[in-house]
Amino acid sequence: MTSDYLVVGSGLTGAVIARILTDAGRDVVVLERRPHIGGNVHDHDHPSGIRIHTYGPHYFRTGSETIWTFVSRFDSFYPYSASLMSVVEGRLERWPVQQSYIDRVAGPDWKPDFYGVPANFEEASLRLMPRVVYEKFVKGYTEKQWGVDATKLDAVLAARFDVRSDGDHRLKKHRYQGIPSKGYHAWMQNMLRGIPVITDCDYLHRNPDFRARRMTFFSGPVDEFFDFRLGRLQYRSMRRVHHFHPGVEFVQPCAQVNNPDPANGATVRTIEWKHMMPEACARSIAGSVLTTEEPFTPVSPEQYEYPFPSAENRNLHERYAALAANLDNVTFCGRLGKYRYYDMDQAIGSAMRLATGICGMPQGGMEPGA
Repeated sequence: MTSDYLVVGSGLTGAVIARILTDAGRDVVVLERRPHIGGNVHDHDHPSGIRIHTYGPHYFRTGSETIWTFVSRFDSFYPYSASLMSVVEGRLERWPVQQSYIDRVAGPDWKPDFYGVPANFEEASLRLMPRVVYEKFVKGYTEKQWGVDATKLDAVLAARFDVRSDGDHRLKKHRYQGIPSKGYHAWMQNMLRGIPVITDCDYLHRNPDFRARRMTFFSGPVDEFFDFRLGRLQYRSMRRVHHFHPGVEFVQPCAQVNNPDPANGATVRTIEWKHMMPEACARSIAGSVLTTEEPFTPVSPEQYEYPFPSAENRNLHERYAALAANLDNVTFCGRLGKYRYYDMDQAIGSAMRLATGICGMPQGGMEPGA
């Protein structure tokens, strides 16, 4: 099969590229190795009627009106802003940490334990928060998440932290936040409507069967594309176990409860999905589903979720990026193709810039800022 543009992967990045190119009149075919579209942006219904995000919770948020207008083409969004808590010394505490909590445990005049340019995640964290907060909320969670000591992780990982002084308990403060009314799977179906999509198709094993006259957009793992010739990049994934609790309305006070203490086991968080549903719908269902997530290091590329934030992996990716730069008809994109952690709006914004650049369209307004 030959097309002008071949998009490998039907997750957010691939679907957005395919949609924009198709809308511009380009000939596009999408290939997906999984049996369903949408990559990790997929959900399904539990027998109880509770909607579960198959690959972990997806909290959509963006500060970009352009991105919000684009995603709203494919379904309306009901308002939802994630609110998290952490189990700390047997109590539930808010996350992000409030300034009032810091004043209570460290005093209003606390001083950072680290100054200067941080060389790793721990040093970067100790520039931002008191050591007591870092050790109670962050260190154990992060080391369980990545499976290594916090000093072996990149400092940039700490840039996602936020300390609140305004009583705002939302995880993020983006202007637009919500979840597609009919769910993520239906939303992705609408985004790809009218575009040829071949599922259960592994491009890397069948690429002689498919040709792009102009460009292939590859959103799979960049190291797998090159048959791991320079070595394997590291990733982390989650084992998810679903538990149905009959006859209850809610079990947790919010959708996500973090478990940062290693003494409490390998689980890093527990998700209660009913909190993420419209209130009237959630309260009409007897019982609740909780999902525990335990990190592990995957072997199969089909399980890759989180690029590993370390200097060794960054350097290895740079070597793969040099190989990629020698290919004039393949563009690597997305979280796996670029080996970069993207929030949903960041993945969409990056894909929009790629596709509109191909089409010669204006690219302004697509930065996903808060």
